Amino acid sequence: NLVVSSSSNVPFSPTNGDFTFVSSTEAEELSGTISAPDIKLNMGSDSGKDPYATTFLRQRGYGWLLEVEEDDSEESKPLLEELDIDLKDIYYKIRCVLMPMPSLGYNRQVVRDNPDFWGPLAVVLLFSMISIYGQFRVVSWIITIWIFGSLTIFLLARVLGGEVSYGQVLGVIGYSLLPLIVIAPLLLVIGGFDVVSTLIKLFGVFWAAYSAASLLVGDEFKTKKPLLIYPIFLLYIYFLSLYTGV
Repeated sequence: NLVVSSSSNVPFSPTNGDFTFVSSTEAEELSGTISAPDIKLNMGSDSGKDPYATTFLRQRGYGWLLEVEEDDSEESKPLLEELDIDLKDIYYKIRCVLMPMPSLGYNRQVVRDNPDFWGPLAVVLLFSMISIYGQFRVVSWIITIWIFGSLTIFLLARVLGGEVSYGQVLGVIGYSLLPLIVIAPLLLVIGGFDVVSTLIKLFGVFWAAYSAASLLVGDEFKTKKPLLIYPIFLLYIYFLSLYTGV
């Protein structure tokens, strides 16, 4: 039988923590204890040297277990900024559409050159809201006409040689519904006067069509401008018919 010992009484004393095997006849004279080395794990040590456990894991290819990803705590952005909604820009575009006269000094090209989605969508939804009394189905139909009507104008403009994107057409057509929203309360007040009501409807359609056409129909169309202005005019007549129920 063999006994393991680390006592200093053995003739061949162990060195550097090694063990010595002795015969059973000498075991009676042996005594002592084996003390385990005191290993401290200091994962967050401030010293420049790696702790023993860290070195052990890295030598065997498990160093990735000790890696901690640092969270880049970004400041939470406001909801409007996350959704890319600029209320000041939308308000400016609304004024450009409602007051299309060049003499007022507005940079109306920003409606076309810097299109957005939320502003025109809000205008279309507002127009839908004032059109739903007694005919709730009109809401989805107005949005559908806005999307596909804008697509038709876009395709026609591209065929005629215009350099315009679908997003620009969608934004301009949507914003230009504002004149029809403005005349809606007037039609409720003077609905009993047929002649005046008809004049206000024509005025609203011409106002909306002019706002859209002046932004979409550029000089690149030359003699082809009426081919694009006429479909825009018909589109707003159809929008008005959805409101009046005609």
